[in-house]
Amino acid sequence: MERTAVNPVTWSQEMGFNQGELVTGSTRTLYISGQTAMSVDGRPEHEGDIAAQLALAVDNLEAVLNEAAMSLPNLVRVNVYTTDVGALFPHYGVLSGRLGAAGVAPTTTMLGVTRLAVPGQMVELEGTAVD
Repeated sequence: MERTAVNPVTWSQEMGFNQGELVTGSTRTLYISGQTAMSVDGRPEHEGDIAAQLALAVDNLEAVLNEAAMSLPNLVRVNVYTTDVGALFPHYGVLSGRLGAAGVAPTTTMLGVTRLAVPGQMVELEGTAVD
């Protein structure tokens, strides 16, 4: 697989994401359902703590990748849904730091939503990965 960043502007790279990614030669695509701060037995964790919820959501996203024999560098797209964009921004480095450490800057969209499916959850991550 070969990835080519497509950035007609540079400001997004400073925030840890590319405007586009051209992927050629991929053989598998993994579409990852929204991952939240849920325990392995399906209980919501860290009510009211958006930073801890984001960290666990990233862990859960990575667990799905690992189960498919992939890892963070395979991500080409991440959608971030949050019930409080203003509260999430100060902690966004939890996600961008993990992606940056993996050497990846997938295309990203952040959306503010009125609520998520599980009461008390404040952030949800959805991804697409290729190899």
